[in-house]
Amino acid sequence: MPLARSLSMTSLNGLPQWEDEDLPVEDLLLFEVSWEVTNKVGGIYTVIQTKAKITADEWGENYFLVGPYFEHNVKTQVEACEPPNPAVKKAMDTMKSQGCQVFFGRWLIEGSPYVLLFDIGSAAWNLDKWKGEFWDVSNIGIPFHDREANDAVIFGSLTAWFLKELSCQFDDKPNIVAHFHEWQAGVGLILSRSQKLPVATIFTTHATLLGRYLCAANIDFYNNLDQFDIDKEAGERQIYHRYCMERASVHCAHVFTTVSQITAIEAEHMLKRNPDVVTPNGLNIKKFSAMHEFQNLHSMYKARIQEFIRGHFYGHLDFSLENTLFFFIAGRYEFSNKGADMFLEALSRLNFLLRVHKTNVTVVVFFIMPAKTNNFNVETLKGQAVRKQLWDTAQSVKEKFGKKLYNALLKGEIPDLNKILDRDDITIMKRAIFSTQRHCLPPVTTHNMIDDGNDPILNTIRRIGLFNNRTDRVKVILHPEFLSSTSPLLPLDYEEFVRGCHLGVFPSYYEPWGYTPAECTVMGIPSVTTNLSGFGCFMQEHVADPAAYGIYIVDRRFRSPDESCNQLTQFLYGFCQQSRRQRIIQRNRTERLSDLLDWRYLGRVCEIMS
Repeated sequence: MPLARSLSMTSLNGLPQWEDEDLPVEDLLLFEVSWEVTNKVGGIYTVIQTKAKITADEWGENYFLVGPYFEHNVKTQVEACEPPNPAVKKAMDTMKSQGCQVFFGRWLIEGSPYVLLFDIGSAAWNLDKWKGEFWDVSNIGIPFHDREANDAVIFGSLTAWFLKELSCQFDDKPNIVAHFHEWQAGVGLILSRSQKLPVATIFTTHATLLGRYLCAANIDFYNNLDQFDIDKEAGERQIYHRYCMERASVHCAHVFTTVSQITAIEAEHMLKRNPDVVTPNGLNIKKFSAMHEFQNLHSMYKARIQEFIRGHFYGHLDFSLENTLFFFIAGRYEFSNKGADMFLEALSRLNFLLRVHKTNVTVVVFFIMPAKTNNFNVETLKGQAVRKQLWDTAQSVKEKFGKKLYNALLKGEIPDLNKILDRDDITIMKRAIFSTQRHCLPPVTTHNMIDDGNDPILNTIRRIGLFNNRTDRVKVILHPEFLSSTSPLLPLDYEEFVRGCHLGVFPSYYEPWGYTPAECTVMGIPSVTTNLSGFGCFMQEHVADPAAYGIYIVDRRFRSPDESCNQLTQFLYGFCQQSRRQRIIQRNRTERLSDLLDWRYLGRVCEIMS
């Protein structure tokens, strides 16, 4: 995405000016700076990781990612190597000679981009000095107790230091482009501009700080964007210094971008600058050689989820797994921002509808939202142990049965099926049946929650009464941990789990983009989103009838919460009424939208827009 153009050193009021002509990529060095380079914290990690290949293909040896050094991440994700560019190596050596720890290597993801990582801890002794310098250029004071903001100052100071050392090595215009993501990286941008470094700067906000806080407070945010006293709101939430860092980054950048049109409107009001270009987030789409392959993957991973369900609901498995649908919501545990509150209310209404209409469909809903826990729930572990024991018993009896049947057939006999199992076999099976007896309901959560009494999801479940009773057609499972293929409970990676589900539900109130429904789309899994998410708005703009393609968009902007909840309930109930064949057809149509979300397509869109 050639957002970067060469900078003339002729300045107006001390600020470099853009020239009209583009420079060829081979004459530019691109540095992409983010706290989430090799460091998975949130969605920006996915943004950078998925577009690394297409960016590396375009920029080649001139593309570098800049982030913080964390040993546990580097050991498993980065292969050390020497910088290919002598200017980069010399800048690193200069910093190392003055006591700064700098690590260089290739990030072991698709595209294998170069990464330059700064050890924040080794430079922490400079914190007071750098905070003072930052105050001198910005008048922004950083509280001593805000660890994240202090780390941002160290990281930003190291980034600006590196860019200064690098730019000093060029006799003519250095042609350096630095792209900064979010406020944690913004200090480096602010310091680079204050020092008048000959660097073209881009700043991308993926969500505004204040927008996230205000939406979490259940305020009618989008219909009152022009009514907020920004300074007052930021001060009351004790994030005024962070907000100032974010706003200063936005106004210091030569080019300001954001990820969706709805976030562009938000940024105009919250950060007082209209983005120069909207750059929607994409994914690195893997196209299968056979169109049916993603359907086969759905069947395979659905069977793995069904195995977990057999254990979790042992003793209460009086519903048909063939008529069971798997819904899920996943992401950062922001109860109202992510729409978990509305989803639970809609599930209560869906449960009522399914029971009233005496449908044979059961819905199992997973909440994959990380929270503080004390490890696995004993009852959940027991369920998987009971399931395995039953499976081993069945296999043992089946083997003996098979041998007797085989020997009888060899003799040309049809065995007496009433006698082919002996007393011991029947005893073993009866003991297995007794082991499945359960005197409690299947657990709602797979882990022991540290603050069970104040957990918003569990408290809502208590209020609406979804306790996994036999009569409930909607069952709920809270999995307060990221999924992993090494888990003793649900041994699936997130992508495998998504492929095995039938519907992803993300009725977010605050979602600047929305990677979770986008990931569902490229895997051929229908999803629910809203017209307050960047993804939802993008689909409304590019697809004539999103629902026909398995993208259900809830109106959360122009309806009351109760009306939006009713609309969501109708979407869910309508999905439950589909036949298996209708769901297969819809998955095919959903998967066809994946090209819309490919970075290769979105890169061309952004190039045209810029």
